[in-house]
Amino acid sequence: MKYSKLSLAKEAINHKGFVRKIPDIFRMINMWRKGLYPIRSIDMILPLLGLLYVISPIDLLPEVAIPVLGVMDDLAVLSLTIPKLIKEVDKFLLWEAEQKYSSSPTKVIDAEIIK
Repeated sequence: MKYSKLSLAKEAINHKGFVRKIPDIFRMINMWRKGLYPIRSIDMILPLLGLLYVISPIDLLPEVAIPVLGVMDDLAVLSLTIPKLIKEVDKFLLWEAEQKYSSSPTKVIDAEIIK
């Protein structure tokens, strides 16, 4: 079975609703760049570099020269990158929800429980 970079990227993108989280990824990057979202830079940069490596035509192990190993290095990078990026996006979504919840004014009223 012959794999190409494009087919590998399509399979990886379908992983755990990755396509639905793309707008969240861009929002997370923008919030991080503005300094609003507190995250270590390495946790943001490494997954993005991994995706860039898979998309770019430059490879450490080119598919033309070494067909099986050329595909395997892309699979290895994707298998590390996509779950890490999804995990970071999930953390961002939780943080974002906490920020929205904490910024809204809350009212506390006295109540009595009646059985």
